[in-house]
Amino acid sequence: MLRTLMLALFLLLPLQVTAQLPDFTDLVEKQGGAVVNISTTQAARNTLSQQLPQLDENDPFFEFFRRFAPNPGQREFQPQSLGSGFIISADGYILTNAHVIDAAEEVTVKLTDKREFKAKVIGADKRTDVALIKIESTGLPTVRFGDPAKLKVGEWVVAIGSPFGFDNTVTAGIVSAKGRSLPQENFVPFIQTDVAVNPGNSGGPLFNLRGEVVGINSQIYSRTGGFMGLSFAIPIDVANDIAQQLRTTGKVTRGRIGVVIQQVTKELADGFGLPKPQGALVNSVEKGGPAEKAGIEAGDVILRFDGKPVNSSEDLPRVVGGTKPGSKVAIQVWRNKATRDLQVVVAELSDDRTGRQARTGKPQPPVAAQFGMGVTDLTDVQRKEFKVEGGVFVDNVQGAAARAGLRRGDVILAVNNQDVKTVEQFRQLMGSFDKGRIVALLVRRGGNSLYIPLRLDSNG
Repeated sequence: MLRTLMLALFLLLPLQVTAQLPDFTDLVEKQGGAVVNISTTQAARNTLSQQLPQLDENDPFFEFFRRFAPNPGQREFQPQSLGSGFIISADGYILTNAHVIDAAEEVTVKLTDKREFKAKVIGADKRTDVALIKIESTGLPTVRFGDPAKLKVGEWVVAIGSPFGFDNTVTAGIVSAKGRSLPQENFVPFIQTDVAVNPGNSGGPLFNLRGEVVGINSQIYSRTGGFMGLSFAIPIDVANDIAQQLRTTGKVTRGRIGVVIQQVTKELADGFGLPKPQGALVNSVEKGGPAEKAGIEAGDVILRFDGKPVNSSEDLPRVVGGTKPGSKVAIQVWRNKATRDLQVVVAELSDDRTGRQARTGKPQPPVAAQFGMGVTDLTDVQRKEFKVEGGVFVDNVQGAAARAGLRRGDVILAVNNQDVKTVEQFRQLMGSFDKGRIVALLVRRGGNSLYIPLRLDSNG
């Protein structure tokens, strides 16, 4: 009898599991009409003409090239880009990715009812990869926005788009993670999913099961160029804020405070006396910038900004960037094993700037060796090249210093926020710490500064 009962339960189990799987048909029927296919064309001249020699008419080869060389200046080709988008207003405003319409001379939008429109680019923001375009029509189907903050890891989500040009393709998966930071992407806390996203899905919507858009499918992680289970979407609240600015002013403004930051590791937290690794470590402050005026110093760890916690260094660019320039906000920092409250007036972030990398001067013979590194006093030429007033030059690295990440050519500017001017001062300062302790070295490398935690091993 017991065996019969167990067999019956086993046979019913697949039916119960199947009954729990979501049904996406209603979502697709109601929302699919608001998803569009986007194609772009860009005229480009053949560059062969730039490679032909510029000859005088009297040159004997002039006639040869005139008669037999092609005339590339007359030839043009039109590469095509395919992507997706979705309608956010009945009068034709459409959200998509900035990279979908980048450098496009003509943008064409195709609806699910086969109508095609030429679209006008309202604006694009490369920092977040969000673009707003518009077609001239009325009474169009639109999407509804959801709240990405309410998304839960493991929740079902659905993507609709045009992978490889196949219109209105539906794929589904789950939220794999939230608040993901990607290299060179400081302003977007990406939603990571395992929804199948391929070339052509870019710019398409990511829906929750309530049929609300929670993100814009933007990137995939792949070693092959195709989907490998990792896709990333821009949260719709971030995208909508960008769209509103583009629609109103045609551009996006962001805040800045003029600091260079890095992650706080466990070793650095120990060195600074922080209870746990958190915040954004300031490794340099822009001279005359908002942070310097507010009293922020290199070595401070920013813990809160405008009332918002800064749990990691990735959080700070987002909260500062989302602050209106000109705002005066409270900022909390960790300095000398205690918190300190300051106020900073946020400035406006300008276009991307590139800094010139300083070159390493010719090192002098080392005059001190300690904890796996040889250091020398800086020459006048090196001070000028590195744009520093003090510090010691790292001539060779091994042992504990090499394991910590120091490199030959680095310049050590400070130890635990105490400035270093000479080798002798550096030697005395390092000798004052107990063996086994972790100290934070402020290092200038090229044109940048960073903190490196160094454990003072007893065999250093």
